[in-house]
Amino acid sequence: MSLRRTNPRPRLTARPRLSAQRKVAVGLIAGIVVLAPGALVSPAMAATTPAEPPVETTLKLALTADIDSLNPFKAILASSTSILALQYQNLVAYGAENNEEVPGMAESWTTSEDGTVWTFHLPADREWSDGEPITAQDAEWTFQAIQNNDELKQANGALLTSVETVEATDDETLVMTLAEPQAPNPGTQLPIMPEHVWSQLDDPATFANDSDTVGSGPFTVATYDKTAGVTMKANPNFWQGEAKISTITFAPYKNSDAAVQALKTGELDVVNGLTPAQFQALENEPGITTNAGTGRRYQAIAINPGTEAADGTALGDGNPALRNVDVRRAIAMAIDSGTLLEKVMQGLGEEATGEVPAAYPVYQMSGADLSLAYNPDAANALLDEAGYTMGAGGVRVDENGTPLELRLMGRNTDPIHQQMADYVKPWLKVIGIEVNTVMKASAQVNDDSVLGNYDLYFTGWGMGPDPDFQLSMNQCSSRPNADGTGATSENNFCSADFDALFLEQHAELDQDKRSALVNDAQQMIYDSAVNKVLYYANALEAYRSDRFEPFTTQPADGGVITGQNGPWGYYSATPVGLPSSVSEADSGVNLFAVGVPIALVAIIGTGAFLFIRRRRATADERA
Repeated sequence: MSLRRTNPRPRLTARPRLSAQRKVAVGLIAGIVVLAPGALVSPAMAATTPAEPPVETTLKLALTADIDSLNPFKAILASSTSILALQYQNLVAYGAENNEEVPGMAESWTTSEDGTVWTFHLPADREWSDGEPITAQDAEWTFQAIQNNDELKQANGALLTSVETVEATDDETLVMTLAEPQAPNPGTQLPIMPEHVWSQLDDPATFANDSDTVGSGPFTVATYDKTAGVTMKANPNFWQGEAKISTITFAPYKNSDAAVQALKTGELDVVNGLTPAQFQALENEPGITTNAGTGRRYQAIAINPGTEAADGTALGDGNPALRNVDVRRAIAMAIDSGTLLEKVMQGLGEEATGEVPAAYPVYQMSGADLSLAYNPDAANALLDEAGYTMGAGGVRVDENGTPLELRLMGRNTDPIHQQMADYVKPWLKVIGIEVNTVMKASAQVNDDSVLGNYDLYFTGWGMGPDPDFQLSMNQCSSRPNADGTGATSENNFCSADFDALFLEQHAELDQDKRSALVNDAQQMIYDSAVNKVLYYANALEAYRSDRFEPFTTQPADGGVITGQNGPWGYYSATPVGLPSSVSEADSGVNLFAVGVPIALVAIIGTGAFLFIRRRRATADERA
């Protein structure tokens, strides 16, 4: 399907008045800006005019996982989306200080009194990396492209269920009308594409987007191939100023052991996804600094409940025994999450309850019924009741004498998977289930999991501050097409009751009520035993502090450099010896790059607004 626009909308100049709308927040304007008690920054200091980056200053990172796609409409794997997060901005971003909502492509936003009409205001002077102006038409095209083309729904289609219309009323104004109020700010949900590039493609779904790309973020992809990896160049037109480094490379490495050795020799500057043993071994290495940040991911074992396509067609080769919820629950009860956290992760993390990690306490599952916690005796009793009798060799059989044998799949690039498998296999044998483990390439694991070609597999998801997207992937409508295209399902789960609960939390604006609904949704996934969430691991990373210092973490207190909800970690990378703060540089300060707590900004005067949601004004959320 072609999405070519043959008659581009003419550039407009008028902006609608906002008196009929509710302005909900505060922002950065002319006058004195209070950053924190006792700290003042003048408007002149707040201007972003950083010095020219050093010539060919390259930050070198490891790529130990496959890239599924650099097409933002198709990319699912964290290895891909983390790169794209450096290139494309959403209308509204998440700040470095505490994942707060801050300006992205839009400088301000307002909502109607009933919460169904959102108006986003884009500055007139911002440009794409190729110098073309950024306009509201870019955002209009992006939203409409996904709405009108099923092949572009794979990555983010589930986020648009409430969006009725999106219209650029002029170059600087985007009006989004929702079918009903929704809790998540719709501006945080989609990366915006340059219309002048993507609208000229006959088939955007097949566009590789892997060389000489155009973006709005601090870096853009210059080249990519599987052998050489990814090279990104600093965007000279990034609205917060050009980065202090000119290039980022993501170089392929066979595994994390090879990447760690490259960090030691100086071939790499940053390595993430470390095992506890690697992390501890690097703690005393000269010139290297380690960081164990609060992670935004969960680690789990997915249990195939029987995979179906969106039209109900059966997919995959999952063991039919797993369609029985009692068999899945027995498997969950046979796995000791606490031991995995202690022995495999050396305690560097937190044992899990539901799917929302500890980084987002307002939505973390609390007061839960954790009846599927480790209890092999109860697991055995459940399998007895389900009619699986213990057979020869300690393996259970069904009523036809078929032994209960399962496959456990993991990624061959992640040594943690094999370590966990060495515990899981004997635990399941205790309850009479024979397990065969197989480690595959990341891309193969991704394909097999989408198509249901697994029984059990190690999985994990990183999520943003709002749980809406993570929950949305458990809707029946998020099941893929029969060929694996289309929407993305978290674990092939489908329940009409869950769908109703998802829509209820999606529209609930009261924070306490919504947190309770999100808790209920996590409980439903837990009880279905399609996803045994094990733990929330700390994000273990290390960098060459003799070459780059400092990096901004997200959140500022105990956060991570890599795997952020935004580009701030890499964007803030400062070569040793280069000024990195307002006290050192004559060129001013970049508020994001140095981690200023934007959520604390107070205003005196008039000017441009950074809008924060009314419903996010409770004391608990500000803490």
